[in-house]
Amino acid sequence: MKTERRSVIKRLFASMVGLLGANAMLRAESKSATKETFNITKQDNVPLFSGSTKYNGLVFVAGKGAHFDGDIKAHTDHVLKELEAELKKAGSSMEKVLKVNVYLADLGDYKAMNEVYQGRFGSKPPVRTTVATYGGVPGDSLVEMDCIAYV
Repeated sequence: MKTERRSVIKRLFASMVGLLGANAMLRAESKSATKETFNITKQDNVPLFSGSTKYNGLVFVAGKGAHFDGDIKAHTDHVLKELEAELKKAGSSMEKVLKVNVYLADLGDYKAMNEVYQGRFGSKPPVRTTVATYGGVPGDSLVEMDCIAYV
């Protein structure tokens, strides 16, 4: 009985030490991670948002639109090139994208947008959410996209 109790106490102690060590490692790792920002947009000389932010091995790219006259295919191609440029600046690539959000001004453009979109993220495409916006996409773009990738 005494040996059994010691064995249980030893296992509990070892588990607690393991949890404390793992917690200390996580805290140390989060302290060493620094936030990097790229292409900061300012309004009245005050930072408004970043084109992309890199933190702890992930890259978050802000929504990119196409602010020129053109059809959905031209806008989609432009937006994808803008995403790719932001990813490269942050040390990532289209193949490392994990999640994409697509915002369409008109859901009727879904098929044509897909024709340009397909294959742009390599053979293992990211997960994606596509929605049609009420009231349109800012800047009169027919499509806007943002994404999350790893470095």
